[in-house]
Amino acid sequence: MAEFLHGLEAEMETPTLYGVFHIAAFLIIIAASVLLSVLGKDSKDKTFRRICLVFWILYFLFEAYKQTIYSFNYNDGSPYWDYQWYAFPFQLCSSPLYVLPFVFLSKEGSNVRRAAVGYMATYVFFAGAAVMAYPGDVFVRTIGINIQTMFWHGSQVILGSFFLTRHRRELNRRFFVSAVVGFLIMVGVAMALNMTIPNFTDETFNMFFISPKFPSTLPILSAIWPVVPWPVFFLIYLVGYTLAALIVFFAAKGIIKISDKKKKMGT
Repeated sequence: MAEFLHGLEAEMETPTLYGVFHIAAFLIIIAASVLLSVLGKDSKDKTFRRICLVFWILYFLFEAYKQTIYSFNYNDGSPYWDYQWYAFPFQLCSSPLYVLPFVFLSKEGSNVRRAAVGYMATYVFFAGAAVMAYPGDVFVRTIGINIQTMFWHGSQVILGSFFLTRHRRELNRRFFVSAVVGFLIMVGVAMALNMTIPNFTDETFNMFFISPKFPSTLPILSAIWPVVPWPVFFLIYLVGYTLAALIVFFAAKGIIKISDKKKKMGT
């Protein structure tokens, strides 16, 4: 058992911002996003569900690996379990683990799927793209964790691109409002966890980085958290992420509109 766990923690030199590892991951994600969007833009519901299920299985396996790595420690070489609550998988970037089942288990055109797809295609897409563009401190020495984090955030870009392309004829006000509803539900769950779990542990527990008990460590928001009252910070968080999601939404509409014009000119 100890040898197996040690094997999971194989190390490498910590990747650097826009170093070989980062750029390679970036290029793979871009290629995969284009490929899936082109091949899956008119996919049938059955195929769409299967693609989402495959991604969910990969998310589950990668998260199981991450939780194992983060929570096993060693005492004279013998492993013991000490759960790290700061790594609990309910951040915005962990959303696919919980939201994707609502995509592949709900009916085409239902309000549930629209909210799940809209949230994934805007808010989660932005979060994944932001980390891919600026990983910050997500890179470590553990090879598996570096692969996990690049897959996790990069696949949010892949799925977001795929969802926006496949639902390109549905990118209207209703679609975005549904995305906002999905976001608010996830924020509500995160807040409920933030107000509950810290009562049972002294460790840092800050889901979605919006807890009034712990400072936010997100870029920009980390500078805002200490200088304004928490309700103001929370409002800035909601508005800021929604504006970012709105930019993704309108950018997608613009790209699709330009693409449609080129097709018409070519016919």
